[in-house]
Amino acid sequence: MSSVYKSPPPEMAAYSPPLTPPSKPARMPKGDPEPIDLHVPDNYVQHTLRTQKELPPITWSNWWRELQYLTVAILTITPTLALYGVCTTTLRWETALFSVFYYYVTGLGITAGYHRLWAHRSYNASRPLQYFLALAGSGAVEGSIKWWSRGHRAHHRYTDTDLDPYSAHYGFWWSHIGWMLVKPRRKPGVADVSDLSRNEVVRWQHRWYVWLILGMGFALPTLVPGLGWGDWRGGFFFAGALRLTFVHHSTFCVNSLAHWLGSTPFDDKHTPRDHVVTALVTIGEGYHNFHHQFPMDFRNAIKWYQYDPTKWFIMACRAAGLASHLKTFPDNEVRKGQLTMQLKKLRRTQERLEWAPDSNELPVVTWESFQEQSAKRPLILIAGFIHDVAAFLDEHPGGRHLLVKYIGKDATTAFFGGVYDHSNAAHNLLSMHRVGILQHGYRQGADDRAVPPAQRLRIARYNEMGASSTAVSDAETVVGEGGEREGKGEKDV
Repeated sequence: MSSVYKSPPPEMAAYSPPLTPPSKPARMPKGDPEPIDLHVPDNYVQHTLRTQKELPPITWSNWWRELQYLTVAILTITPTLALYGVCTTTLRWETALFSVFYYYVTGLGITAGYHRLWAHRSYNASRPLQYFLALAGSGAVEGSIKWWSRGHRAHHRYTDTDLDPYSAHYGFWWSHIGWMLVKPRRKPGVADVSDLSRNEVVRWQHRWYVWLILGMGFALPTLVPGLGWGDWRGGFFFAGALRLTFVHHSTFCVNSLAHWLGSTPFDDKHTPRDHVVTALVTIGEGYHNFHHQFPMDFRNAIKWYQYDPTKWFIMACRAAGLASHLKTFPDNEVRKGQLTMQLKKLRRTQERLEWAPDSNELPVVTWESFQEQSAKRPLILIAGFIHDVAAFLDEHPGGRHLLVKYIGKDATTAFFGGVYDHSNAAHNLLSMHRVGILQHGYRQGADDRAVPPAQRLRIARYNEMGASSTAVSDAETVVGEGGEREGKGEKDV
């Protein structure tokens, strides 16, 4: 048997695997590092969780041995300096403006650089832009590009599992800051960063990282206010320490707040959520449900009015010729995700409502039995269904007499426009009074009349598509002939 392989259409080429199997095993270019995840087994996650030994739990007797002291020092000394400076140093308006400006510069180094450029490769950046983002990201003092991206790629690959370095399932404060203060109980899942190892800018920043964080994190924000308007103390405490504290917790909110606050308009499989508050405190990284569904997209916010200055910065860089190949996920697939979540919401609403009895559960009644039982209680026939209107006689807007007139009779024509063309709401309410089906009473071509308007469009799971519905199917057109209903015989309704 021969197989014919066809190339995918151009618009799908970027998202489709190669259709022609390679004739030889893939080899990495000579000198390039081999991806660390190239040979992981298919059941890597389950195998690792089963075989990798966790560190002992943290207790009151061992907590001091489990601390990561360098991180603890950075995350405690910095806010302490900031607090001291706020209490002892007068804030000048020039320093305040520069501190806010430098907050955005270093924040964009993380969001536009570390995150969207290097961790997700969602666009291409020119060499000058890469150096700028590497320097700006160094000023945020959150680790080198390579270290940061390795952890973030593991977070995306193993979201909400024990291999996720900052899994939200361990609580808000763990994912916000706790995972950095203590030694991880388990090694994060494997994530390849061999592409970053080949990047000249990433290697340069990684090599000189200690000097870069000192220069960009404290020296530059102190020198600018000091040389510019003589505010050395303000530069150090406000543009340096306080600004750095805000940048830290802005980024940390992406790991914590973005997995706790908001909605899930694209998918609810994992914890990421969308919320404008998170976007405001993270320089646009708050539409996290979208981001986890479509991580290769350079956007976090897809609507024009949503707050995403990182997206605007990247677009401005493209306009200036500094960025190119901005990746966006196909809109058709994005809308599928939105539709799926809308259908889930409608399904939950649908399941909370009370619906008309299923036609398969109603007894089949002969005309003679219908006549006999109508003498004892108010039964009316409409569209092949027998309805008990006792509870509605005195509530009928047109008056009791109009219902009494049709007891024991077929009121189909009168109900559907002969006397009054009833509303969909009236049809829905009528269906709730169904108590039986008239034998041979369902007429061909009366589908619209047999199905209540509220049930003509229903949300059904794929494995329910073959199940019976309240609507009378084609196989039930002639009720009781040659089928299960024939054997039921006459029944009281």
